[in-house]
Amino acid sequence: MAKKTHRLLKAGMLAGAGAAAVMFTKKYMQVQEEQKSDSDAEEKTEFSPETVNKGQAYFVGGGLASLAGAAYLIRDCKMEGSRIHILEGMHILGGSNDGAGDPVNGFVCRGGRMLNEETYENFWELFSTVPSLEMPGKSVTEEILNFDHLHPTHAQGRLIDKNGKILDVSSMGFNNEDRLALGRLMLTPEEKLDDMTIEDWFRDSMHFFTTNFWYMWQTTFAFQRWSSLFEFKRYMERMIFEFSRIETLEGVTRTPYNQYESVILPLKTWLEEQGVDFSIRATVTDIDFADESGITASAIHIERDGEEEVIGLQREDLCIMTNGCMTDCATLGDMHTAPVFDAQKPISGELWARVTAKKAGLGSPEPFFGHPDQTNWESFTVTCRGNKLLKMIEAYTGNIPGSGALMTFKDSNWLMSIVVAAQPHFKNQPADTTIFWGYGLYTDRTGDYVKKPMRECTGEELLTELLHHLHWEDRKDELMEDVINVIPCMMPYIDSQFQPRKMSDRPKVVPEGSVNFAMISQFVEIPEDMVFTEEYSVRAARIAVYTLMGYKGKKICPVTPYKKNPKVLKDALKTAYR
Repeated sequence: MAKKTHRLLKAGMLAGAGAAAVMFTKKYMQVQEEQKSDSDAEEKTEFSPETVNKGQAYFVGGGLASLAGAAYLIRDCKMEGSRIHILEGMHILGGSNDGAGDPVNGFVCRGGRMLNEETYENFWELFSTVPSLEMPGKSVTEEILNFDHLHPTHAQGRLIDKNGKILDVSSMGFNNEDRLALGRLMLTPEEKLDDMTIEDWFRDSMHFFTTNFWYMWQTTFAFQRWSSLFEFKRYMERMIFEFSRIETLEGVTRTPYNQYESVILPLKTWLEEQGVDFSIRATVTDIDFADESGITASAIHIERDGEEEVIGLQREDLCIMTNGCMTDCATLGDMHTAPVFDAQKPISGELWARVTAKKAGLGSPEPFFGHPDQTNWESFTVTCRGNKLLKMIEAYTGNIPGSGALMTFKDSNWLMSIVVAAQPHFKNQPADTTIFWGYGLYTDRTGDYVKKPMRECTGEELLTELLHHLHWEDRKDELMEDVINVIPCMMPYIDSQFQPRKMSDRPKVVPEGSVNFAMISQFVEIPEDMVFTEEYSVRAARIAVYTLMGYKGKKICPVTPYKKNPKVLKDALKTAYR
């Protein structure tokens, strides 16, 4: 099906893809040259297999950050893979980068991780050295960017009103008060924004929350009015490159398949080939520290198969902990069952609380894992036989699968959005099976057509609500006949990294005084960068490994300062006045 849709791309889109491919080639050659320079510099340092740390490395959590950290230890620090151990409580690696299922029971993605070519500096650098599983002789970076340039995004149905009309969103909809408030925010130092919410800042310009910009920015990145002003400001600065094209989401970089198969699987495969030890179903319950003024991890407590284990650590061993996971306590439903809303005992949040009680400077989990009523939203994945429903969406929006982006029903009580990826989205997805994904931000509110809170709805009821918003309720029975399953997923902490906080609530990647301990996740503090991204996980891992290992070879890619680029700023200003 992907080949068929590729042939249907318009000539203009193909021309755009060709131009993008040229740009990609130049960018990739530049990355390769930078890597060569870094490698030359590395050879001049004293870092070599003979002088490398001879201890063991333990990663707590099996998400992208831990896998990236293991790769950096092997690739740059020359550590033997057999001395690297990844401890994961679940039955599978990947953390929040998931994708699973089959054509009989239906497929499921808890979320969709959008990539960005211009701002994922360390992500692309790392994966340019990870071999692709689908394209022999190519890297994962080459595979993803090649696919994306052949499937360019240009959404034509970003916002839809209650009448089913696709709205013209070429204008951001700002008035002068909105523009002035945004301008003041960009100029305000972060240290003055402790505990402030987005709504606090725009209290005198509530019109802002009715603009096309807010509906698109909010649903693209999953912000709430009560989200942290820190994070909103960082997104505005880091993604100002995307501000001028938010109405089409042209800046979204798509992976060939779901993120587990396109990102996690090739990295995991490469690490396995290097001899890395993966211990799944091994839940870390506590970490001990040496009785000294600094921070030296001395033991890791594990629960595995109902048995407790303790791993003793020496000073030369590394302990790198995922101090928070946004998909903690996630639950699934199905066509006829609503997912359970159970926010009790988030594994990573509880571990973080135990650790931070033992040593100062390790942050505070309470702002992030103490308010599930504010940090939840619900996703759903629809699996169908045939492509009838997807063809109707295509005719409605003008976007073939994979060329569109998030479609938001702005008047929906749940603030429901959907996105249709290029098909197939799973490697084991048959040609006669199609899937799409959606989510709602307000799960406690009653639906417009299904008179129940979103979190209490079955998969069938979620799809029924969607069909009413599309005004296709008269074809409901016909369309439902093709549905294999609709799998809802409730995630109590999926928005937790956006919670209002003090600057000190997020710990440094390597805390002050640390000898062998670091924290990597969406809940650590990395100046200027934005959470809820693949880049943040990879950057955190690189900082942790290079710092603890004293590595001076390759450089960590800095945040690209688009907020200081005159052309980017000019385009953003023009967009604000459209």
